[in-house]
Amino acid sequence: MRFFFRSPQFKKAVTTVVVIIALAVTAGLIGGYMAPQAGIVGAVVAPFQKLGNIVVSSFGELADNFKSAAILNGEKEKLQNEVNYLREQLVEYEQAVNENEFYEKYLGIKDMNPDFEFAPAMVLGIDPDDVFGGLTVGVGSLNGISLYDPVITDEGVVGYISEVGLTTSKVMTILDSRLTCGAYDSRTGDAGALSGTTELAATGNTRFFNLPRTCTVAVGDLVVTSGSGIFPDGLILGNINSINSDPISTSLYAVVTPTVKFKELKNVMVITAFTGQGNELTGGE
Repeated sequence: MRFFFRSPQFKKAVTTVVVIIALAVTAGLIGGYMAPQAGIVGAVVAPFQKLGNIVVSSFGELADNFKSAAILNGEKEKLQNEVNYLREQLVEYEQAVNENEFYEKYLGIKDMNPDFEFAPAMVLGIDPDDVFGGLTVGVGSLNGISLYDPVITDEGVVGYISEVGLTTSKVMTILDSRLTCGAYDSRTGDAGALSGTTELAATGNTRFFNLPRTCTVAVGDLVVTSGSGIFPDGLILGNINSINSDPISTSLYAVVTPTVKFKELKNVMVITAFTGQGNELTGGE
């Protein structure tokens, strides 16, 4: 565009406009001093005088348009600022509502377990290289987080803290084969242990194993923590969806679908303290 303003065509156009304006203004001046009956000169001057009036009028309109545009731009900027402010207020309001709903979901757990101390945490991401869906959360030792602290949602157990940094931590999920916790069927009281396998983790499931053949567990039963490991008693783990014979022992095992939807997690609660905390139990596949 800048080359166009330097081109001969642009310079000629500007010169032509300047000449026309000069003639128009001159014609206006001459026309003002000449009597109407000055025939030939009047005939010659009249078109330029008319053109001069048009040019002056056009410049006046152009100035008015610029003034109006400036006013409109000012109003537009003012309105945009108001819109931005209202958007910020809406975001803050929605955050407050979400936080209230988030905390309300834990009131029942807190009421039933007054000894629990919580630390809320945002899920920062899922480890793409972890077949068991390990998480990173936005709290660490500066927030009072310690190794093996249980991690839950209002739906059930997520896992426990497996690594602690200053401001972030890693969470090992209950799908993991390296995590083992005591568990029992909440309906029948049949006890066993819960731990994951690579194959089951691929389907989003884990296993409830070491069940005696005399047990009466059934599909649909709720499996909860027994309190014999790093988790407090009575936290929901998941529901039984199938019962199978263990290929390497005489016991049974049940495939359990966790109640927590790991891929949809946004916020979790870390239990930083509870009565009986400190009994650590981890195992393998």
